[in-house]
Amino acid sequence: MRVQHRHVIYVQGYDPRGLAQYYRMFRTELRKFGRLYQLQATISRPKVVSDDEIASWTIDTRAEGWQTRTSYDFLRFEDFIQQDLASPVWRTVFSAVWIYWRLLFSGTVARFGKANWRFATFITYPQLMLLLEAAGAAGIAFVFEKGLNAIGIPDLVSIPAAVAIFVALLGAALKYTERATYVLYLLCDTIWTWEFAHRARPEWDQRIDRFARHLIDVVSTTDADEIVIVGHSSGSFLGVEMLARALKLDPELGRRGPRIALLTLGGNFPIVGFHAVSHAFRDHLRKLAVEPSIDWIDCQARKDVMNFYQFDPVAGHGIDAGAARRNPTIVPVRFRDIVRPEHYAKFRWQFFRVHFQFVMANDQPNAYDFFMIVCGPIPLAARMAAPEAALAIATGDPTARERAWNSIGTTNAQAIRPADAGKVGPSARRRG
Repeated sequence: MRVQHRHVIYVQGYDPRGLAQYYRMFRTELRKFGRLYQLQATISRPKVVSDDEIASWTIDTRAEGWQTRTSYDFLRFEDFIQQDLASPVWRTVFSAVWIYWRLLFSGTVARFGKANWRFATFITYPQLMLLLEAAGAAGIAFVFEKGLNAIGIPDLVSIPAAVAIFVALLGAALKYTERATYVLYLLCDTIWTWEFAHRARPEWDQRIDRFARHLIDVVSTTDADEIVIVGHSSGSFLGVEMLARALKLDPELGRRGPRIALLTLGGNFPIVGFHAVSHAFRDHLRKLAVEPSIDWIDCQARKDVMNFYQFDPVAGHGIDAGAARRNPTIVPVRFRDIVRPEHYAKFRWQFFRVHFQFVMANDQPNAYDFFMIVCGPIPLAARMAAPEAALAIATGDPTARERAWNSIGTTNAQAIRPADAGKVGPSARRRG
């Protein structure tokens, strides 16, 4: 099947930049995508609907032998995130430190480390930066207090003055170094994931429920050939939540209309699933693991410290789905293969930039290409089942393209073959 119309539902992660900046990035990367493959891609302006909770646009992509229209829904959470970031600095610091120590003493951080030491280091990073900045502010405040004592100021005055200096210096340091360190943002992220896992953020749950109903409406009304739910970063577990809740509301959801695929990119499921209280989330993982009407593809990258590389989102949570398990298919992505060496060298140590490579345009043609997944003519499951054929359709001569189409035509899109999917990246691919 050649996809002539695809409906993409993109679930925003914990990213305060929101619609305007995401759309600009998407439009810029779409142009790069068009130049790379020498094809035409046009994009409409975003239209905001559903009380500003959903923005939608369309992309028309044309190349030799195919044409695809993509309806793109951007599910928004930035209003909640911006409210979190506007919280007083002292409240953010105290809450995040208290939560981290609870994670540490409960053994959750150790479980993070066992699952992926890079992520455990990453989640500890803002705490270490906070400690360094606090130590610097405390050192200056201590010297200031001793100076007051030296000129005869009593402790009753000098100590409160030193405390005030410490608080002011730490607040200023956190505020004015935020662009370089991201400490406050990451502390807010820690608070949010804790509260979300403990179901202490009802406004998030209510919006996810509305998005689940939106998915049901899309399935009922669209003429798309496939529906792809994309969850990047924290959007990975939010996407799982949305889809699982939609299936509870309508168990026949994936059995009628277009095929539904869940694509999780740079996922960090354990930051919710490793909490003892997250029974409902683990039940949702179990449900999707055995759901035959859904294709779930989970893409991971070793270089991305913000995802759990070589982590099975189902078995890694202690879930035994038995012989009925069919999801997810885990596909490793090697960024060195999709970005030119000179370009990669410029950002390889910028962890946010690396993390977003999942949803940015390639510099070099590759079986993993976010914009080909979104705008190309090949269904997602078939693309992952036959990556070499998918690449040949994008880059080959007419004869090679015809052979590739024939190959994809014989591919069973319901079961991704290990030998083929492993060619997308190094040997982290696992099949449930």
